[in-house]
Amino acid sequence: MPDLAFEPERLDDVDHLERTDPGGVLREVASSAARVRMAQRAAAEAGVDRLAREGRPRAIVVAGVGPGALAGDMLAAVCGYGVPVAIATVRSPVLPGWVGAADLVMAVSRSGAEEETVALAAEAGRRGCGLLAVGRRGSPLEDVTLRARGIFVPVPAYDGPPATVWDLTVPLVVATGALGLVRGVPEACEAAARRLEEVAHRCRPASESFINPGKSLALELADTVPVIWGSYPLTAAAARRFAGALHTHARYPAIWGELPEAGHTQIATLDGPVAEKDIFAEGPGRTLRLVLLRDTDENPRTVRCREAATRIAEERGVPVSVIDAEGVHPLERLAVLVGLCDFGSVYLALGYGMDPARMAAIAEFQAGATQ
Repeated sequence: MPDLAFEPERLDDVDHLERTDPGGVLREVASSAARVRMAQRAAAEAGVDRLAREGRPRAIVVAGVGPGALAGDMLAAVCGYGVPVAIATVRSPVLPGWVGAADLVMAVSRSGAEEETVALAAEAGRRGCGLLAVGRRGSPLEDVTLRARGIFVPVPAYDGPPATVWDLTVPLVVATGALGLVRGVPEACEAAARRLEEVAHRCRPASESFINPGKSLALELADTVPVIWGSYPLTAAAARRFAGALHTHARYPAIWGELPEAGHTQIATLDGPVAEKDIFAEGPGRTLRLVLLRDTDENPRTVRCREAATRIAEERGVPVSVIDAEGVHPLERLAVLVGLCDFGSVYLALGYGMDPARMAAIAEFQAGATQ
């Protein structure tokens, strides 16, 4: 692979953006609001309200890998600490031994063909668990779910690699709303969609970098190693999504974590060799950049941790970016963070002249892992 250099002027060259993004990843990210509304409608049409007939489960187990598992993290973030039901995400191919007939398993796989997720759904059916699945029509996951008399929510087919996670996450949120675990879900979905529309307008390709928050974020991240921290469960889920989007869209390394835990481990990297920038080196050089995702619903202890991390980074000359959540409902605030970070990751790829839809290594791994 040739040496790739980030060229800031590319971000304001609309022709370049179109040429380098033949799969339309920017358009896909801009359609996030539509994806939220479509997913809400698909969940309702699939009859997720039937879950309420079985009563509240002892626990909700979200089974998946990659974006499917992330949907579980985002669900837990929306539900928050006060939810009276345990919510666990399982990323392994084995269903924990404690999961039984009193629990609800949500199996999430966009393709519906990931072996790990299909196997977990089948095991959930054998154990008599409640089963809700999200995936592609005609897939092995749909077959397993229907044989277990579960509820299947279909996701739309994509021409290229999907760039958002809303089609996987929103059905889970709608389901927990039907169970009475999250209040005001229909209104929250619409509020989140409106926020995503606002983000898409501000981050549109024709908007120049100095007023475009998605392009500005890409400019800040270029030639750095981002260390992305959330300071609350909601922002931690967004941080994980941001790191994953940087990996897939821009093939870019990133570290994510959650305060206060990150302050006891990852913060040590601020004293390491990557954090030291050589002022005599030609070009921009490479250094860490601390990215803090901030929520309005934070306790005083969390605020002190975030402020301490900011001070320590600034004292060591490590640049800091802060991204604030906006909105009332947790789903709405999550939408603001994820929407902006998705645009930032795509613009970073385009600034390096890379097609954000090209995921050769992931495809090779998936092919090799299923042989």
